Amino acid sequence: MTMRKLRATVGTMLCVVAFTLAGCHTAQPTGDGKAGADVMEEARQVAETSLGKQAEILVVGNLAANGREQLLAVNRISKEVAANARGGNPAPVFITRAAILEKDGGKWSEILRCDEHLKNPNGYLGGSSAARFSGWRLEYSQDAKEGFEMKFTPAESAGQASAGFDVRWNKNTKRYQSFDQSHERYLNEIPVLETPQSILR
Repeated sequence: MTMRKLRATVGTMLCVVAFTLAGCHTAQPTGDGKAGADVMEEARQVAETSLGKQAEILVVGNLAANGREQLLAVNRISKEVAANARGGNPAPVFITRAAILEKDGGKWSEILRCDEHLKNPNGYLGGSSAARFSGWRLEYSQDAKEGFEMKFTPAESAGQASAGFDVRWNKNTKRYQSFDQSHERYLNEIPVLETPQSILR
């Protein structure tokens, strides 16, 4: 085989490989990408309905392992304030408000609210209703066994490990509730006259 024929053959093979790879690359992500974009757009709209245009979505998914889509949205305190807050750990998020929203049968509902207090549809979370707070340090994690857990610590008490409220999905009551300090039992809510739950969409 002459050098010219060899170059032509190699050039043809490279073109075929390039077109094949290009076809595979552009064909598949289109559908998945659009579906993912639609899901995130819906989540963004729901978060903004609950917390306003400044809403930031931290996590979306089957957070409670109950088969329903949930999202955690927050109103973050400015980065300057967060940088000066006590604690020094970059992982926590400093917030003024937060909400967990759940999609059930095509409708989104607010199932947990953090503003000056911590509330679920049954009332104020146990142990958290004695005082009002203007800002929080939020830590959250997803555990394969225990599920989604959040720790809300009043911003002014961020340096005190025992000052926070641990909140987790209770599979028995089917709602987010707070733990006692020993992490052995969930605390009952203090009922309120108006339910914090609201249908958003």
